Amino acid sequence: MENKTKNPAGLTSNEVAERIEHGQVNHALKPLTRSVLGIIRDNTFTLFNMINVVIASFIILVGSYQNLLFLGVAISNTAMGIFQEIRAKRNIDKLTILTQAKVKVVRDAVVHELEQADLVLDDVMLLNREDQICADGMVLQTDGLEVDESQLTGEAEPVVKRTDDYVMSGSYIVSGQAYVKVSAVGEHSFVSKISMEVKQEKRPDSELIRSIKKIIKVLTFIIIPIGLALFFSKYFQGLPLKESVLGTAAAMIGMIPEGLVLLTSIALAVGVINLAKQKVLVKSMPCIETLARVDVLCLDKTGTITDGKLDVTDIVLKHPRVTSSQIDASVGAIVGSLSDNNATSMALGKHFTENPEWQIEKRIPFSSARKWSGCSFTEKGTFLIGAPEFIFRDLSAENRQELDEYAQQGFRVLAVAHSQETLTESVLPERCVLLAFILIADNIREEAPDTFAFFAAEGVAIKVISGDNPVTVSNVAVRAGIANGDKYIDMSEVAGDADLMPIMEAYTVFGRVTPHQKKHLIQTYKSQGHTVAMTGDGVNDVLALKEANCSIAMAEGSDAARSVSDFVLLSNNFDSMIDVMREGRRVVNNIERVASLYLIKTMYSTVLALAFIFLAGAYPFQPIQLSPISALTVGIPSFFLALKPNYARIKGQFLHKVLQTSVPAATCVITYIMLILGFGNMLGLSFAQTSTMNVMLTGATCFVALISVGHPFGRKTKVLIVTMMAAFVCLFLFGGKFFSLVSIFDWQMMLIYVPLLVSCGPLYWFIRHTIMRFGWAGARD
Repeated sequence: MENKTKNPAGLTSNEVAERIEHGQVNHALKPLTRSVLGIIRDNTFTLFNMINVVIASFIILVGSYQNLLFLGVAISNTAMGIFQEIRAKRNIDKLTILTQAKVKVVRDAVVHELEQADLVLDDVMLLNREDQICADGMVLQTDGLEVDESQLTGEAEPVVKRTDDYVMSGSYIVSGQAYVKVSAVGEHSFVSKISMEVKQEKRPDSELIRSIKKIIKVLTFIIIPIGLALFFSKYFQGLPLKESVLGTAAAMIGMIPEGLVLLTSIALAVGVINLAKQKVLVKSMPCIETLARVDVLCLDKTGTITDGKLDVTDIVLKHPRVTSSQIDASVGAIVGSLSDNNATSMALGKHFTENPEWQIEKRIPFSSARKWSGCSFTEKGTFLIGAPEFIFRDLSAENRQELDEYAQQGFRVLAVAHSQETLTESVLPERCVLLAFILIADNIREEAPDTFAFFAAEGVAIKVISGDNPVTVSNVAVRAGIANGDKYIDMSEVAGDADLMPIMEAYTVFGRVTPHQKKHLIQTYKSQGHTVAMTGDGVNDVLALKEANCSIAMAEGSDAARSVSDFVLLSNNFDSMIDVMREGRRVVNNIERVASLYLIKTMYSTVLALAFIFLAGAYPFQPIQLSPISALTVGIPSFFLALKPNYARIKGQFLHKVLQTSVPAATCVITYIMLILGFGNMLGLSFAQTSTMNVMLTGATCFVALISVGHPFGRKTKVLIVTMMAAFVCLFLFGGKFFSLVSIFDWQMMLIYVPLLVSCGPLYWFIRHTIMRFGWAGARD
């Protein structure tokens, strides 16, 4: 140990008990997600559900139980939302901030193995190589302690720690051993403070969900006054209580596109399942759509562009009498003789695989403090590997210039040297001869260049934000094929209050970035109207991941990064991002395709409800009669259409696209119902007869809209539409009694509905063409 005093005795049992009593314990943070009870409450007690319950109560009151079918969709929608959110919560809670390995603690001069949550303030931890530090502390004694703080700072190089130095939770011991006195526990530790900044659960930023919720929010507030006005209007017109209640219920149920929410949930859930098959964990369904809309992708270098490993890229011989095979033998002998397991040693071991097994006299393992390692071999002399400037204090100007050029290209350079002297302790030999330079570079993920090319082709700007050296990061970006990867800046030289906009426009690579700078860069992109995705794997990425519209973490990254990300790439395969974007596009494009079918009912129901407040007679539908229309022309077909492959780029204008279909169809329905009402009064038809024709013409119009939405037709789509039409016809032939329909083979009724049926298609397309021409100039189907 660096400190030659006896090992610390740690706290006594009484001191531990005292700290526990004062709450100075390393308690884990509360989960970042809502409780199960909170999820159930928020999904159940919504205004939409409350309205449905009230409507159902009145229907039960008048004893018309068959008209309660609409509750099925409401219950399904609520159950789906609860199930998916609880499922996501459980996945998130499993990904804790720190790995829950046990920690060795000295108490009463005895080493104990405890759970991390049992640590108390001032405990003395005994840390060894490959341990993760679970609480902040000060080094009491150390024997060559080196710490990997890359997940905290982004710096790839290990940091040497000496007595009285501080270490932070979330970092790893690379080599050596140390006694560390705990200085901060629980929420006061570094990782916990970072986590506290992101403690509030991130709500998905989904334009699709937001648009749908906006529609529903407006409707839920207008249907109450419209419903009350319609009920009292009909009741005071002299209609019986039952007819007044059923008419009002039908109007209010028709005004809410409840199936659209369910369909969106199902489509997103199918997306989650599809991505799970690609080994992508989706922690929030709406984030699939968010990634599909992303136009700026921010990346961390390590773990995203690179896989955290190093590769030997070249060997530059520097001695005229030395051959490549001799370098291979000498380096292979050193690597085979030492037990170093840092990234550099593993890169050397992967490249120099042959060990000549020379007889060893002395070995010196690698240390970040001395920056070199070496072995003395019998009859071979001493061979050294390390940083050139540490092995050779008097490098020639030519060699220094060469090293500077390699550094500018982002390479790490090791020198291979030889001496006839035998090593003694950790002192370099007096006379060393330079044999070769070994060039080492970060290993680019195999799939990364193709993935970046895909995003660039899709109009997504790529930015690299890293805590590492900007020159190194820029070199990696260029090698990975990122456009303008040679444009880099050192953010450590940028003032904290500087305007980031000009910097962001001028540069692609940002190096030496602090965690808070990463967050501010993301905020600045968002403030300019961009939809930003962020990928990262370290604790230093957590704030930026939380701030981004959409965040992605690798499974092999830190627990902190995984716990706040929307996606976790379980296979650590970066090209999974392509699957996520394509799946998001499929969902959004298909929801836009079928949403118009749901809004048809909403539009004509709202207009009819307002009209029948002032018109005499009962509302033209009963609740039970809307169920087959909703199921056969909208619900079932839209479910299948929402699963079709459709990977076109999203162009926005959700409501604009939806209204192109829903407005013409709703106009047709309203027109037909008013015509049926007028002809029915002229011919003295009953409510049962007119409501039957209303169902028929409404269904026919919705089928015309379905054909419009289903284009282009595949074989499955054709079969689907024909099957739904056949079922709709059977409804009138065999299910009339259950759905409160009468026989359609009545000559008075046929005089009305046959001409109207013939006009369905032409009228729909005429209104649509007129609206497209005069209402939305320049719009396209």
